[in-house]
Amino acid sequence: MTPSTTPAKPPARYHPRVEANWMVKVHLGERIVLVKARDLSMAGLFLHGHPPDTTRRLTLTLPLPGIGDVPATCTIVRREAQGVALEFEDMDWDHFLLLARYLHPRLP
Repeated sequence: MTPSTTPAKPPARYHPRVEANWMVKVHLGERIVLVKARDLSMAGLFLHGHPPDTTRRLTLTLPLPGIGDVPATCTIVRREAQGVALEFEDMDWDHFLLLARYLHPRLP
C-alpha cells in the first residue's frame, strides 16, 4: 500500500465563524490595547495582533455591537502572520448567552 500524497484536509469547524470587523479591548496588566478582530464564533476569535511569543493567554473585552461588553479569557491556539487565533476558556453562562445572541442572526 502506498501512502497518499494528497495533503490531509483540516477538520471542519464545529462552530461557524462570522465576520467581526470591530475593535477588541486586550487587557495587558494595567494597559488596555485596542486590536481589530477578524472573525468570531462560539468557541473563539481571530485577532489581528501579535502578542509576545511568551504570552499564552489573553484577557479581553468583546464590545458586541447592539449587545454589550463581554469579558473573556482566551488561550492562544495558533499564531499566523496576520495575527492570533484564540479559544475561549471558561466563559460565564450569562456572557456565553450574550455571545450566542450576537452570533445567531449573523450565522450563514
